Amino acid sequence: MKSTAYVAFQTPNFRRFVGMRLMTTLAIQIMSVSVGYLMYELTDSKLMLGYIGLTEAIPAIGVSLLAGHLVDKYNRKIILLLCLSALLGCAIALFSLVWKQTGVGTASLITGLFSVIFLTGIARGFLSPTNFALLPQLVEKEHWSNAISWNSSTWHVASITGLTLGGLLYGFVGVEWTFLIMCTLLAGALFFAMQISPQAPVAADFTEPALHRIKEGLRFVFSRKLILSAIALDLFAVLFGGVTAILPVFAKDILFTGPEGVGYLRAGMALGAILTGMVLAYRPLRTNAGRTMIWSVAAFGVCNLVFGLSSWFWLSFACLFFAGVFDEVSVFLRQSLVQRHTPPHLMGRVSSVNAIFVTSSNEIGAFESGLAASLLGTVPSVVFGGTMTILVATITWWRSPELRQYHIKD
Repeated sequence: MKSTAYVAFQTPNFRRFVGMRLMTTLAIQIMSVSVGYLMYELTDSKLMLGYIGLTEAIPAIGVSLLAGHLVDKYNRKIILLLCLSALLGCAIALFSLVWKQTGVGTASLITGLFSVIFLTGIARGFLSPTNFALLPQLVEKEHWSNAISWNSSTWHVASITGLTLGGLLYGFVGVEWTFLIMCTLLAGALFFAMQISPQAPVAADFTEPALHRIKEGLRFVFSRKLILSAIALDLFAVLFGGVTAILPVFAKDILFTGPEGVGYLRAGMALGAILTGMVLAYRPLRTNAGRTMIWSVAAFGVCNLVFGLSSWFWLSFACLFFAGVFDEVSVFLRQSLVQRHTPPHLMGRVSSVNAIFVTSSNEIGAFESGLAASLLGTVPSVVFGGTMTILVATITWWRSPELRQYHIKD
């Protein structure tokens, strides 16, 4: 019997989409870790690491609802090409800022970094709902399950791997080459996106006011307790439990490894996510999906708590390996749940609401990590965050029976 694990890849458009997603995510995460370490070297301030996340989150959240409305109304491929072109422009600007740093003072460099990150946030605010809504147009409906599995795994694996590469590249080849490689990846992503066949816009009532259509998406999400619980669980777990933003502090001040250590630590998360993603592609979770998601978030919190207490490099590495495992399970289940329960004509708007939650948890979570590390100290802030993540999972188990009893069904 022929394996169906790769059935979605039989569609050329899906292969191009995955190639685009892989290269885009790698580039964005390389940007995240390299800009973070550069900023810490320039300022020696933990709080500045948090400000980077906040600078990207504010514009991304600000444009998300409008982006969802436009994605549901206009050609999604065209919007995707515009987003990737904007990200490529931002990457080139970053490279220009650090290229030999001729005539650029520290204050000007910091201002330039924050300006480019702000523009990147706008582009990412449009990119997320576009990717989410475009995917169902690229494969047959009977292959959606397989496509969702591979798309989720590709994003998460590339996300963690990109963070790993960012640290390794920064440490071994320097910031200039790191930014140049980032530009190359985004140019490749743009090439893959251009090869996707033209996709007609989803039928929409162009006479409806934009505000009415945005409210329709919001009403859908907040009236579905199952979707809302899954999104909220991810929001608060990552908001409190993420340690990636302050890994440069651990690497430099606690584990004494430098930027190479950031790369190795992120490699632990990458390895856990990659292995888990491969397992999920072959054996997607079906029964007890909700319970598994909640338990995975709780276990993610435990890993972060132990990581915060560790001063031994290999124990820290092991904690992040298992954090990658549990985070991959949680992300896979959340994305599968939301995509399965959203009508095609609402994909963009529902995804924009989801993107606000995800952006809040990641970028604002980065700010929270930097702020907490500044106020409480590095180790206490991570221990506090891991404890809060476990508490969030416990409350979700108690207050959301719909999610606790959820099983994935095609």
